[in-house]
Amino acid sequence: MSDQYNVAQQIYAKHGVDTEKVLDTLQNIPISLHCWQLDDLSGFEAPERGLSGGIAATGSAAGKPNSKEEYMENLDLALSLIPGKKKLALHAIYLNNEEGFVDRDQIEPKHFTFWVDYAKKNNITLDFNPTYFSHEKAADDLTLSHPDKAIRDFWTEHGKRCRKIGEYFGKELGEVCITNHWIPDGSKDYRVDKLGPRKLLIDSLDKIFEEKIDPKYNIDSLESKLFGLGLESYTVGSHEFYSNYSAIRNNSIICMDMGHYHPTEVVSQKLSSYLVFGKEVMLHVSRPVRWDSDHVVIFDDELKEVMLEIKRANAFDKVHIGSDYFDASINRVAATVIGARAIKKAILYALLEPTDELKKIEESGNFTRRLETVEEIKMLPFGLVWEEFCRRNDTPCDNWLEKAGV
Repeated sequence: MSDQYNVAQQIYAKHGVDTEKVLDTLQNIPISLHCWQLDDLSGFEAPERGLSGGIAATGSAAGKPNSKEEYMENLDLALSLIPGKKKLALHAIYLNNEEGFVDRDQIEPKHFTFWVDYAKKNNITLDFNPTYFSHEKAADDLTLSHPDKAIRDFWTEHGKRCRKIGEYFGKELGEVCITNHWIPDGSKDYRVDKLGPRKLLIDSLDKIFEEKIDPKYNIDSLESKLFGLGLESYTVGSHEFYSNYSAIRNNSIICMDMGHYHPTEVVSQKLSSYLVFGKEVMLHVSRPVRWDSDHVVIFDDELKEVMLEIKRANAFDKVHIGSDYFDASINRVAATVIGARAIKKAILYALLEPTDELKKIEESGNFTRRLETVEEIKMLPFGLVWEEFCRRNDTPCDNWLEKAGV
C-alpha cells in the first residue's frame, strides 16, 4: 500500500467513502471483454470471408494475427494487462472447426470445449453471441426477418443452437452466460412495409426462445441499432421493437449499446427506466463518433455518467457490462486494453462518488450546493486509487504499451 494511496484513502473518508470497500467491490465486478477487436471480427470459421451485414472494421494497421495460435497469444497478452475480474464474449464464428467446415445451423457445444478449457485455465467466464452476418444467407441484409422461410429457418436454428452453447458455458463455468442477439436486418433506402418484417422477426424470436433454459446458466439479450452501413433507412430490430418484445414476451433482456442511438440520445438517461422495473440489462460499452458506433472506448463523460447511474441505483448486479468496439487503424491488442481499462476506471470513478452525501444535499432542496459539490468531487484523487487497484492485481498502471508491442 503506497503513501499516495493512504492520502487518497483519508481524503475520500472525509466524504464518507471507504476506499477499501470500493476496491473489494470493483474486484468482483466483471467486464465482458469482446473477442473480436483482436482480429477485426474475422473469427476461425472462414477468416478469408470478410465482414458483411451492416458492419465493417476500418484501417490497415500491422499486427493482425495470421493464425489461431497468434490470436490466442494476443488474447493472453490483452487479458494480462486488464486488472480485475473478466469475462470473455465470444462470437459463434470463433469455433473449433479443424475437423471440417461447420455451418452456423450445425454448431454444438463440442465446437467450443476448447474455450471452456481456456476459461478455466485463465479464471474467467464466457458470454456468447450468435453471428447473424458474414454469410451467404445474410447477403440480402435480412436474416430472422427474411421473406424466404428457408433462410429464416436457417438463422432460427442458429439462434437455438447458440442458446444451448450459452447454457453449456453457464453450467461448465458456474456463472451465467449472456447470449446476445444482434441482427443486421434492414434497408438502405425507403421502405414501404415496415410492419411485415417485424412480424416475421417476432415469429423467429418466439421459435428461438421456445425452449426454456434456466437463467442461472443462460440469459438472452436483444441488441438494437439505429442504423448500420447499408441499412440507413430502416432497422427491423429497433430499440422500441426489442423493448416491447422483451417486456411482453418476458423471455429476454435488453442490450443497450452506447453507440446505437440518435446522436442526442445517451444510455445514461435510459438506464433507470429499466432498472426501476427491476429489469436486468446487458450494456455494450462503445463510443459513437458521428455516424459510427464502435470507436475504442475512452474514459469520457458519458462513460462516467453511465457507471454513475448504475452505482446510484445500486444495480451492478442488474447490469451486465461488456465492451463492443473494433478499430483496425491502431494496434489491436492496445485498443482492446485501452477500452477495457477505461471501463474499469469508470466503474471505479462511480464507486468512489460520495452518493449518500449528494443525495442528502439534493433531498434538502439546496440545488446550488448540489451542483457545487458535484463539481468539487471531480477533483478528488481518483487516479491514486486506480494505481492501487492495478498494483493489487499485479497489473501495470502505466507504461504498459511496450508489453503490448507498441
